[in-house]
Amino acid sequence: MTGSRPEADPSAFGPAREVALVFLRLGVVAFGGPAAHIAMMREELVRRRGWLSDQRFVDLMGATNLIPGPNSTELAIHLGHERARWRGLLLAGVLFILPAAVMVTVLAWLYVQHGDTPAFDHVLRGVVPVVVAIIVWALVPLTRTVVHSWWLGLLLGAGLAAYLLGVNELVVLFGGAALAVAGYATRSLVRSPGSRGRHALVLAALPVFEHPTAGQLATLFLTMLKIGSILYGSGYVLLAFLEGDFVDRLGWITHDQLLDAISVGQVTPGPLFTTATFVGYLVAGLPGAFLATVAIFLPSFVFVGLLTRLATWLRARSWTAVLLDGINATALALMAGVTWTLGREALVDGWTVGLFAVTLLLLWRTRLNSGWYVAGGAVAGILLGLLG
Repeated sequence: MTGSRPEADPSAFGPAREVALVFLRLGVVAFGGPAAHIAMMREELVRRRGWLSDQRFVDLMGATNLIPGPNSTELAIHLGHERARWRGLLLAGVLFILPAAVMVTVLAWLYVQHGDTPAFDHVLRGVVPVVVAIIVWALVPLTRTVVHSWWLGLLLGAGLAAYLLGVNELVVLFGGAALAVAGYATRSLVRSPGSRGRHALVLAALPVFEHPTAGQLATLFLTMLKIGSILYGSGYVLLAFLEGDFVDRLGWITHDQLLDAISVGQVTPGPLFTTATFVGYLVAGLPGAFLATVAIFLPSFVFVGLLTRLATWLRARSWTAVLLDGINATALALMAGVTWTLGREALVDGWTVGLFAVTLLLLWRTRLNSGWYVAGGAVAGILLGLLG
Protein backbone atom coordinates (compact mmCIF):
# COMPACT_ATOMS: atom_id res chain seq x y z
CA MET A 1 0.00 0.00 0.00
CA THR A 2 1.20 3.48 -0.83
CA GLY A 3 0.16 4.77 2.58
CA SER A 4 2.36 2.40 4.58
CA ARG A 5 4.84 4.03 6.97
CA PRO A 6 8.53 4.01 6.00
CA GLU A 7 10.77 1.82 8.12
CA ALA A 8 12.94 3.56 10.68
CA ASP A 9 16.60 3.85 9.81
CA PRO A 10 18.38 1.52 12.28
CA SER A 11 21.69 3.34 11.80
CA ALA A 12 20.19 6.41 13.45
CA PHE A 13 20.08 4.51 16.74
CA GLY A 14 23.62 3.10 16.47
CA PRO A 15 25.49 5.85 18.38
CA ALA A 16 22.67 6.17 20.92
CA ARG A 17 22.72 2.42 21.53
CA GLU A 18 26.50 2.55 22.00
CA VAL A 19 26.14 5.37 24.51
CA ALA A 20 23.41 3.49 26.40
CA LEU A 21 25.44 0.27 26.71
CA VAL A 22 28.71 1.99 27.66
CA PHE A 23 27.28 4.25 30.35
CA LEU A 24 25.00 1.59 31.81
CA ARG A 25 28.05 -0.62 32.26
CA LEU A 26 30.08 2.25 33.70
CA GLY A 27 27.26 2.97 36.12
CA VAL A 28 27.53 -0.60 37.42
CA VAL A 29 31.32 -0.73 37.83
CA ALA A 30 32.38 2.90 38.46
CA PHE A 31 33.54 2.60 42.06
CA GLY A 32 35.97 5.03 43.66
CA GLY A 33 34.54 8.52 43.27
CA PRO A 34 34.81 11.20 40.56
CA ALA A 35 38.53 10.74 39.82
CA ALA A 36 37.95 7.04 39.18
CA HIS A 37 34.85 7.73 37.07
CA ILE A 38 36.80 10.16 34.88
CA ALA A 39 39.67 7.69 34.49
CA MET A 40 37.29 4.90 33.47
CA MET A 41 35.52 7.15 30.96
CA ARG A 42 38.87 8.10 29.46
CA GLU A 43 39.93 4.44 29.26
CA GLU A 44 36.66 3.40 27.59
CA LEU A 45 35.95 6.30 25.26
CA VAL A 46 39.38 7.69 24.33
CA ARG A 47 41.75 4.73 24.53
CA ARG A 48 39.52 1.78 23.66
CA ARG A 49 36.85 3.26 21.40
CA GLY A 50 38.46 6.43 20.02
CA TRP A 51 35.27 8.47 20.29
CA LEU A 52 37.27 11.65 20.94
CA SER A 53 40.85 12.85 21.49
CA ASP A 54 42.54 13.38 24.84
CA GLN A 55 42.54 17.14 24.20
CA ARG A 56 38.78 17.19 23.63
CA PHE A 57 38.29 14.97 26.67
CA VAL A 58 40.20 17.29 29.02
CA ASP A 59 38.45 20.34 27.54
CA LEU A 60 35.06 18.80 28.34
CA MET A 61 36.35 17.85 31.78
CA GLY A 62 37.51 21.43 32.36
CA ALA A 63 34.25 22.93 31.12
CA THR A 64 32.17 20.82 33.52
CA ASN A 65 34.22 22.26 36.40
CA LEU A 66 32.73 25.67 35.58
CA ILE A 67 29.21 24.60 36.58
CA PRO A 68 27.77 23.31 39.87
CA GLY A 69 26.80 19.70 40.38
CA PRO A 70 28.52 16.27 40.26
CA ASN A 71 31.33 16.78 37.76
CA SER A 72 31.87 13.16 36.72
CA THR A 73 28.14 12.74 36.05
CA GLU A 74 28.13 15.98 34.08
CA LEU A 75 31.14 14.76 32.10
CA ALA A 76 29.22 11.55 31.32
CA ILE A 77 26.25 13.63 30.12
CA HIS A 78 28.53 15.77 27.97
CA LEU A 79 30.32 12.75 26.49
CA GLY A 80 26.94 11.24 25.61
CA HIS A 81 26.05 14.43 23.77
CA GLU A 82 29.41 14.36 22.00
CA ARG A 83 28.64 10.90 20.61
CA ALA A 84 24.87 10.96 19.98
CA ARG A 85 23.68 14.55 20.47
CA TRP A 86 20.59 15.10 22.64
CA ARG A 87 19.52 11.47 22.70
CA GLY A 88 23.02 10.58 23.90
CA LEU A 89 22.96 13.35 26.50
CA LEU A 90 19.85 11.91 28.14
CA LEU A 91 20.87 8.26 27.84
CA ALA A 92 24.39 8.76 29.20
CA GLY A 93 23.21 10.70 32.23
CA VAL A 94 20.23 8.53 33.12
CA LEU A 95 22.00 5.21 32.66
CA PHE A 96 25.14 6.31 34.52
CA ILE A 97 22.98 7.33 37.49
CA LEU A 98 20.39 4.52 37.40
CA PRO A 99 22.42 1.51 38.69
CA ALA A 100 23.68 3.42 41.73
CA ALA A 101 20.23 4.84 42.44
CA VAL A 102 18.70 1.34 42.40
CA MET A 103 21.45 -0.09 44.62
CA VAL A 104 21.19 2.78 47.11
CA THR A 105 17.40 2.39 47.26
CA VAL A 106 17.76 -1.31 48.08
CA LEU A 107 20.36 -0.54 50.75
CA ALA A 108 18.11 2.18 52.19
CA TRP A 109 15.29 -0.37 52.43
CA LEU A 110 17.59 -2.80 54.25
CA TYR A 111 18.72 0.03 56.51
CA VAL A 112 15.15 0.95 57.44
CA GLN A 113 14.20 -2.72 57.96
CA HIS A 114 17.28 -3.85 59.89
CA GLY A 115 18.98 -0.68 61.09
CA ASP A 116 22.19 -1.40 59.16
CA THR A 117 23.52 -2.14 55.68
CA PRO A 118 25.51 -5.16 54.48
CA ALA A 119 29.28 -4.90 54.91
CA PHE A 120 31.25 -4.01 51.78
CA ASP A 121 34.71 -4.04 53.38
CA HIS A 122 35.97 -7.16 51.59
CA VAL A 123 34.72 -6.05 48.18
CA LEU A 124 36.24 -2.59 48.55
CA ARG A 125 39.55 -4.04 49.72
CA GLY A 126 39.94 -5.60 46.30
CA VAL A 127 38.20 -2.95 44.18
CA VAL A 128 39.94 0.20 45.44
CA PRO A 129 43.53 -0.84 44.52
CA VAL A 130 42.26 -1.68 41.01
CA VAL A 131 40.55 1.71 40.79
CA VAL A 132 43.73 3.49 41.91
CA ALA A 133 45.66 1.72 39.11
CA ILE A 134 43.04 2.79 36.54
CA ILE A 135 43.33 6.42 37.68
CA VAL A 136 47.14 6.37 37.62
CA TRP A 137 47.09 4.86 34.13
CA ALA A 138 44.77 7.65 32.93
CA LEU A 139 46.77 10.44 34.59
CA VAL A 140 49.90 9.83 32.49
CA PRO A 141 48.45 10.54 29.01
CA LEU A 142 46.14 13.24 30.36
CA THR A 143 49.14 15.02 31.89
CA ARG A 144 50.98 14.87 28.56
CA THR A 145 47.93 16.41 26.89
CA VAL A 146 47.32 19.14 29.46
CA VAL A 147 50.89 20.20 30.27
CA HIS A 148 52.13 21.60 26.98
CA SER A 149 54.25 24.38 28.54
CA TRP A 150 56.51 24.81 31.57
CA TRP A 151 53.99 27.28 32.98
CA LEU A 152 51.17 24.74 33.03
CA GLY A 153 53.50 22.16 34.60
CA LEU A 154 54.29 24.65 37.36
CA LEU A 155 50.59 25.38 37.80
CA LEU A 156 49.77 21.67 38.05
CA GLY A 157 52.51 21.17 40.66
CA ALA A 158 51.34 24.17 42.67
CA GLY A 159 47.74 22.95 42.54
CA LEU A 160 48.75 19.49 43.75
CA ALA A 161 50.81 20.95 46.60
CA ALA A 162 47.94 23.24 47.62
CA TYR A 163 45.47 20.34 47.64
CA LEU A 164 47.78 18.17 49.75
CA LEU A 165 48.22 21.07 52.18
CA GLY A 166 44.45 21.18 52.67
CA VAL A 167 43.46 24.17 50.54
CA ASN A 168 39.79 24.09 49.50
CA GLU A 169 39.21 22.40 46.13
CA LEU A 170 37.35 25.37 44.65
CA VAL A 171 40.14 27.74 45.66
CA VAL A 172 42.65 25.46 43.92
CA LEU A 173 40.52 25.09 40.79
CA PHE A 174 39.51 28.68 40.21
CA GLY A 175 42.77 30.05 41.62
CA GLY A 176 44.59 28.12 38.92
CA ALA A 177 42.27 29.53 36.26
CA ALA A 178 42.78 33.07 37.59
CA LEU A 179 46.57 32.67 37.62
CA ALA A 180 46.52 31.37 34.04
CA VAL A 181 44.49 34.36 32.83
CA ALA A 182 46.62 36.79 34.85
CA GLY A 183 49.78 35.33 33.32
CA TYR A 184 48.30 35.64 29.84
CA ALA A 185 47.24 39.24 30.47
CA THR A 186 50.72 40.12 31.77
CA ARG A 187 52.42 38.61 28.73
CA SER A 188 50.00 40.47 26.45
CA LEU A 189 50.77 43.79 28.15
CA VAL A 190 54.50 43.16 27.91
CA ARG A 191 54.17 42.40 24.19
CA SER A 192 51.72 45.29 23.53
CA PRO A 193 51.93 47.92 26.31
CA GLY A 194 49.34 50.17 24.67
CA SER A 195 46.68 47.53 24.21
CA ARG A 196 43.68 47.27 26.48
CA GLY A 197 41.19 44.49 26.88
CA ARG A 198 38.08 43.96 28.91
CA HIS A 199 37.32 40.35 29.79
CA ALA A 200 34.46 39.34 32.09
CA LEU A 201 32.99 36.05 33.23
CA VAL A 202 29.19 36.13 33.45
CA LEU A 203 27.80 33.93 36.21
CA ALA A 204 24.08 33.09 36.13
CA ALA A 205 22.40 33.80 39.45
CA LEU A 206 20.62 30.63 40.52
CA PRO A 207 17.47 30.83 42.60
CA VAL A 208 17.56 29.81 46.25
CA PHE A 209 14.14 28.49 47.12
CA GLU A 210 12.33 29.64 50.22
CA HIS A 211 10.97 27.00 52.57
CA PRO A 212 7.90 25.72 50.66
CA THR A 213 4.62 24.91 52.32
CA ALA A 214 3.09 22.54 49.73
CA GLY A 215 3.84 19.34 51.67
CA GLN A 216 6.66 16.96 52.49
CA LEU A 217 7.31 15.62 48.99
CA ALA A 218 7.31 19.12 47.50
CA THR A 219 9.70 20.30 50.21
CA LEU A 220 11.97 17.34 49.59
CA PHE A 221 11.99 17.90 45.82
CA LEU A 222 12.62 21.65 46.01
CA THR A 223 15.34 21.30 48.64
CA MET A 224 17.23 18.69 46.60
CA LEU A 225 16.73 20.80 43.45
CA LYS A 226 18.29 23.78 45.24
CA ILE A 227 21.28 21.71 46.36
CA GLY A 228 21.83 20.32 42.87
CA SER A 229 21.65 23.86 41.44
CA ILE A 230 24.23 25.56 43.67
CA LEU A 231 26.63 22.90 44.97
CA TYR A 232 30.27 23.01 43.95
CA GLY A 233 32.96 20.75 45.39
CA SER A 234 33.39 17.30 46.86
CA GLY A 235 31.19 14.91 48.78
CA TYR A 236 32.14 16.70 51.98
CA VAL A 237 30.46 19.83 50.62
CA LEU A 238 27.38 17.72 49.83
CA LEU A 239 27.45 16.49 53.44
CA ALA A 240 27.40 20.08 54.70
CA PHE A 241 24.43 21.02 52.50
CA LEU A 242 22.41 17.94 53.44
CA GLU A 243 23.13 18.44 57.13
CA GLY A 244 22.14 22.11 56.99
CA ASP A 245 18.82 21.37 55.30
CA PHE A 246 17.70 17.91 56.42
CA VAL A 247 19.23 17.66 59.89
CA ASP A 248 19.31 21.25 61.18
CA ARG A 249 16.54 23.12 59.31
CA LEU A 250 13.93 20.42 58.65
CA GLY A 251 14.90 17.90 61.33
CA TRP A 252 13.82 14.98 59.15
CA ILE A 253 16.91 12.81 59.74
CA THR A 254 19.64 12.60 62.37
CA HIS A 255 23.33 13.34 61.93
CA ASP A 256 24.15 9.63 62.29
CA GLN A 257 21.63 8.71 59.60
CA LEU A 258 23.22 11.29 57.28
CA LEU A 259 26.69 9.81 57.87
CA ASP A 260 25.26 6.37 57.03
CA ALA A 261 23.76 7.83 53.84
CA ILE A 262 27.15 9.27 52.82
CA SER A 263 28.81 5.92 53.55
CA VAL A 264 26.35 4.07 51.32
CA GLY A 265 26.97 6.62 48.56
CA GLN A 266 30.70 5.98 48.83
CA VAL A 267 30.60 2.16 48.75
CA THR A 268 28.24 1.91 45.78
CA PRO A 269 29.36 2.60 42.20
CA GLY A 270 28.37 5.71 40.28
CA PRO A 271 27.95 9.28 41.54
CA LEU A 272 28.17 10.10 45.24
CA PHE A 273 25.13 12.33 44.77
CA THR A 274 22.98 9.18 45.01
CA THR A 275 23.36 9.84 48.74
CA ALA A 276 20.27 11.98 48.07
CA THR A 277 18.41 8.80 47.05
CA PHE A 278 19.13 7.30 50.48
CA VAL A 279 18.03 10.48 52.28
CA GLY A 280 14.86 10.64 50.16
CA TYR A 281 13.99 7.05 51.09
CA LEU A 282 14.50 7.77 54.80
CA VAL A 283 12.19 10.78 54.52
CA ALA A 284 9.36 9.42 52.34
CA GLY A 285 10.02 5.86 51.16
CA LEU A 286 10.12 4.99 47.45
CA PRO A 287 8.44 8.22 46.26
CA GLY A 288 10.96 10.19 48.28
CA ALA A 289 13.91 8.24 46.87
CA PHE A 290 12.68 8.83 43.30
CA LEU A 291 11.93 12.54 43.73
CA ALA A 292 15.19 13.23 45.58
CA THR A 293 17.22 11.52 42.83
CA VAL A 294 15.46 13.38 40.02
CA ALA A 295 15.71 16.72 41.81
CA ILE A 296 19.41 16.65 42.68
CA PHE A 297 20.52 15.51 39.20
CA LEU A 298 18.05 17.54 37.09
CA PRO A 299 20.14 20.76 37.19
CA SER A 300 23.14 18.85 35.79
CA PHE A 301 21.20 17.92 32.64
CA VAL A 302 20.08 21.53 32.22
CA PHE A 303 23.55 22.99 32.80
CA VAL A 304 25.26 20.54 30.44
CA GLY A 305 22.59 21.19 27.83
CA LEU A 306 23.52 24.87 28.02
CA LEU A 307 27.23 24.02 28.13
CA THR A 308 27.42 21.82 25.03
CA ARG A 309 28.90 24.54 22.84
CA LEU A 310 30.93 26.30 25.54
CA ALA A 311 34.01 24.03 25.44
CA THR A 312 34.45 24.66 21.70
CA TRP A 313 33.87 28.40 22.22
CA LEU A 314 36.44 28.54 25.04
CA ARG A 315 39.09 26.72 23.02
CA ALA A 316 38.53 28.94 19.95
CA ARG A 317 39.49 32.22 21.70
CA SER A 318 42.96 33.06 22.96
CA TRP A 319 42.25 34.27 26.50
CA THR A 320 39.49 31.75 27.19
CA ALA A 321 41.75 28.97 25.86
CA VAL A 322 44.26 30.05 28.51
CA LEU A 323 41.48 29.97 31.11
CA LEU A 324 40.55 26.45 30.03
CA ASP A 325 44.23 25.37 30.16
CA GLY A 326 44.46 26.67 33.73
CA ILE A 327 41.29 24.85 34.79
CA ASN A 328 42.46 21.65 33.09
CA ALA A 329 45.84 21.79 34.85
CA THR A 330 44.39 22.38 38.32
CA ALA A 331 41.59 19.84 37.75
CA LEU A 332 44.26 17.28 36.91
CA ALA A 333 46.17 18.34 40.04
CA LEU A 334 43.07 17.68 42.13
CA MET A 335 42.64 14.30 40.44
CA ALA A 336 46.27 13.43 41.26
CA GLY A 337 45.82 14.59 44.86
CA VAL A 338 42.72 12.45 45.34
CA THR A 339 44.60 9.50 43.83
CA TRP A 340 47.52 9.98 46.23
CA THR A 341 45.16 10.06 49.23
CA LEU A 342 43.18 7.08 47.96
CA GLY A 343 46.36 5.13 47.27
CA ARG A 344 47.73 5.73 50.77
CA GLU A 345 44.51 4.37 52.25
CA ALA A 346 44.14 1.42 49.86
CA LEU A 347 47.69 0.08 49.27
CA VAL A 348 48.33 -1.15 52.80
CA ASP A 349 49.82 -4.64 52.34
CA GLY A 350 51.36 -7.00 49.81
CA TRP A 351 48.01 -8.20 48.47
CA THR A 352 46.67 -4.74 47.70
CA VAL A 353 49.97 -3.58 46.20
CA GLY A 354 49.99 -6.75 44.09
CA LEU A 355 46.46 -6.07 42.81
CA PHE A 356 47.52 -2.53 41.93
CA ALA A 357 50.61 -3.74 40.04
CA VAL A 358 48.77 -6.51 38.16
CA THR A 359 46.07 -4.07 37.07
CA LEU A 360 48.69 -1.63 35.77
CA LEU A 361 50.34 -4.47 33.85
CA LEU A 362 47.01 -5.53 32.30
CA LEU A 363 46.19 -1.93 31.37
CA TRP A 364 49.56 -1.69 29.62
CA ARG A 365 49.37 -4.99 27.76
CA THR A 366 45.64 -5.34 26.99
CA ARG A 367 42.60 -3.29 26.01
CA LEU A 368 40.07 -5.11 28.20
CA ASN A 369 36.89 -3.39 29.30
CA SER A 370 37.55 -1.64 32.64
CA GLY A 371 34.58 -3.48 34.13
CA TRP A 372 36.59 -6.72 34.03
CA TYR A 373 39.32 -5.17 36.16
CA VAL A 374 36.81 -3.96 38.75
CA ALA A 375 35.00 -7.32 38.80
CA GLY A 376 38.32 -9.10 39.19
CA GLY A 377 39.24 -6.82 42.07
CA ALA A 378 35.89 -7.51 43.77
CA VAL A 379 36.40 -11.29 43.49
CA ALA A 380 39.95 -10.97 44.78
CA GLY A 381 38.72 -8.90 47.74
CA ILE A 382 36.07 -11.48 48.64
CA LEU A 383 38.63 -14.28 48.43
CA LEU A 384 41.07 -12.33 50.59
CA GLY A 385 38.31 -11.81 53.13
CA LEU A 386 37.49 -15.51 53.23
CA LEU A 387 41.15 -16.47 53.54
CA GLY A 388 41.77 -13.84 56.19
